[in-house]
Amino acid sequence: MLELQQLEKIKEILFMTPDEQFPVSTYAILDTARDKVIYSKIMESDVQSICLYHGAKAEELATVAPYLVHLKKNDPFTDWLLNNGWGESWGIFLQAPVSFKLNELQRHFRKFLMVYDEDGKSLYFRFYDPRVFRIYLPTCHKDELEIIYGMISRYHVESEDAGQLVVFSCTEGYKLSMNVVDL
Repeated sequence: MLELQQLEKIKEILFMTPDEQFPVSTYAILDTARDKVIYSKIMESDVQSICLYHGAKAEELATVAPYLVHLKKNDPFTDWLLNNGWGESWGIFLQAPVSFKLNELQRHFRKFLMVYDEDGKSLYFRFYDPRVFRIYLPTCHKDELEIIYGMISRYHVESEDAGQLVVFSCTEGYKLSMNVVDL
């Protein structure tokens, strides 16, 4: 469990609005396959959430699917998530303009769920696993960053030792910037 000071620092960073003229909302993409309690907690809370899968696949894989969850700074779900999931690789955090709806963000992230190997075989891409995201994002070239960021302002992930928060942002021309913050 996080110390109160660490929890407050993480929340301060996750909910920071870099530019007051362009307010943002904070979201998490959570991997319910990491722990059964995640799915239960999402379903029993009053947070806005949406499965990244849709149709029959969403029903079939509901309890192990990735979910996009709209977070609020001073909400019991956010505190629960950070206190229980930080350091457990439960998901990634992101910020997008407040004008975007949950289903628009879902459409954006659905594009990344499947990748294809050199033989054309489809594979699930667990980009929302912070262990994958931390390694994958810095390898992306300009065109890939443009696609991955799209409407996203910043991505946040726990570091390997969970004592740090990694903030990824893109500057003009889709140049990746990475900032590591000690908690």
